[in-house]
Amino acid sequence: MSTSSKPNRLAKEKSPYLLQHAHNPVNWFPWSDEAFEIAKRDNKPIFLSIGYSTCHWCHVMERESFEDEEVAEVLNRDYVSIKVDREERPDVDHIYMSICQTMTGHGGWPLTILMTPDQKPFFAGTYLPKEQKFGRVGLLELLNKVETRWKEQPEELVELSEQVLTEHERQDLLAGYRGELDEQSLNKAFHEYSHTFDKEYGGFGEAPKFPSPHNLAFLLRYAQHTGNQQALEMAEKTLDAMSRGGIYDHVGMGFSRYSVDEKWLVPHFEKMLYDNALLAIAYTEAWQITGKKMYRRITEQIFTYIARDMTDAGGAFYSAEDADSEGEEGRFYVWDDSEVRAVLGDENAAFFNDLYGITPYGNFEGHNIPNLIDINLEAYGIKHDLTEQELEQRVSELRAKLFVAREKRVHPHKDDKILTSWNGLMIAALAKAGQAFGDPRYTEQAQKAETFLWKHLRREDGRLLARYRDGQAAYPGYVDDYAFYVWGLIELYQATFDVQYLQRALTLNQNMIDLFWDEEQDGLFFYGSDSEQLIAKPKEIYDGAMPSGNSIAAHNFVRLARLTGESRLENYAAKQFKAFGGMVAHYPSGYSALLSALLYATGTTKEIVIVGHRDDPQTVQFIQAVRAGFRPNTVVILKDEGQSEIAETVPYIRDYDLVEGKPAVYVCKHFTCQAPVTRLDDLKVLLDGTE
Repeated sequence: MSTSSKPNRLAKEKSPYLLQHAHNPVNWFPWSDEAFEIAKRDNKPIFLSIGYSTCHWCHVMERESFEDEEVAEVLNRDYVSIKVDREERPDVDHIYMSICQTMTGHGGWPLTILMTPDQKPFFAGTYLPKEQKFGRVGLLELLNKVETRWKEQPEELVELSEQVLTEHERQDLLAGYRGELDEQSLNKAFHEYSHTFDKEYGGFGEAPKFPSPHNLAFLLRYAQHTGNQQALEMAEKTLDAMSRGGIYDHVGMGFSRYSVDEKWLVPHFEKMLYDNALLAIAYTEAWQITGKKMYRRITEQIFTYIARDMTDAGGAFYSAEDADSEGEEGRFYVWDDSEVRAVLGDENAAFFNDLYGITPYGNFEGHNIPNLIDINLEAYGIKHDLTEQELEQRVSELRAKLFVAREKRVHPHKDDKILTSWNGLMIAALAKAGQAFGDPRYTEQAQKAETFLWKHLRREDGRLLARYRDGQAAYPGYVDDYAFYVWGLIELYQATFDVQYLQRALTLNQNMIDLFWDEEQDGLFFYGSDSEQLIAKPKEIYDGAMPSGNSIAAHNFVRLARLTGESRLENYAAKQFKAFGGMVAHYPSGYSALLSALLYATGTTKEIVIVGHRDDPQTVQFIQAVRAGFRPNTVVILKDEGQSEIAETVPYIRDYDLVEGKPAVYVCKHFTCQAPVTRLDDLKVLLDGTE
């Protein structure tokens, strides 16, 4: 193994992932015109490696191959090698990951692509060991074989690359077939979820299990829309199981990326900002529906983790924390029985270990992942003669001691780049919780992060940029950046009634339409008309680990239309439903976020205008009433009698006034408006009608 003392071209980059490879002996290029020009000049194929800084198998492949002099010699002699951070260039990643899935039937990172100097791939794979093992082709063997063919029969590889692109284009056409989405699509999605639901451990399908909180958000909305309690029970069971499992960090808080087993016990230990944002939203909504304290507690603990470990001094949020520390996955997070005893003492350790399943034998490679999978907390409290509050207090104190001890360990690597899209999700989560819990701390955190994005992640011409790190913002924003940021702005307006957030949401939403909308086939492209034009121009609609930009944009279109009365915005959502309808109807449970938007567009909705001075106690009561409970299909506008800006942004409320000098609430339900009310009891009657 070798790490070159002389840095390669990646040393000038800002990406933590690229910088991790800056001292490899491989002569890496970043994705750049220079790399492709040299490949064409020297007639060499491209070796493209895509990953991210907290990816465990990316680290493994680096140690095995990219720090290896023998591999580096072959790559430097026969290839032009390009390294890409998928979180900085999701446009490049989307295209080549989709091609990998077309060619091999699966995907993942690290993504390994061999292609022509014209960026056309002829080989795709994921992690490759240096030498062949476990049925996986060895990287050295592959590189040498391809180099021979490139010299002796280059036309065959070029022809293969053309065939790959043709098949990929055919798959794209199949994926984009049009159709109608309706109640049947919603019901079919529910039945698909119920068919794959794990009744014992929660979640869907077999291991590995991903949180996919947008699936749970759809089930919560479907339960409200239909009265189907099974949908609510599936969501609750999954939220409960995840919060008890090892996928949740019971000592330091926050969720890991996924569970490798069906019980949610053993996580893939990396923590991602987007998972924690989306899970905070799901737990907040579950609390709104059920009132169960546990859901609110988990949400608040997620925010504690984010504020403590994932927040920049300027208020924005970092991207991720690694699974590995000291070269081992999970080392930072696991405990030995003896370690707990050393920190807590025998009596407290016995209490804690019994509760969290910590034994001398371990539950993960001889160590222990704290979890509550097999524990009945109420019975445990009774066993120890503790009330619910006393149990919670004691456990909290013991966890705090273990946390202090854990902080002395070598921490996992933190990817401290700031991504506009993922920050948009966390802003939405904090603002939503600020409204729901009546806690201004969360709203203020969201505001501070939004101020950072608005100041540092926009060009002078207003164009959003995708990534900020080390004082530099770069890369024209993708559709996710616009859609997720607009979502955060809408939630911030709902939390603060500060009209600037609504104005910014409308501005960025229109910019997104101008840059990304497909005027011929409808829907939003992944990258903009002003961005680097790659070998394909995809539209993402599938809701994977994160909801797609198209899905969230559809939701935003409907909400902004209902907020402002600008019905043309809703027309864009209608076009999206039709543009992707055929594909979605075929397998609707893969598109849960789009179906949530459909539920909003076609379900019973409420538009509420509160007229009154913001500080008037009666106005405050009205605001609290409309924020109580789970109202996903409701938007609220405050016409503060002390301000006029909102009527300029939302002209239809100009004539909404106080009634006999008193604060009043105007409620419109499913395209029909009611007479204004001035009494809280009358408002509650209007609100208690079904969504």
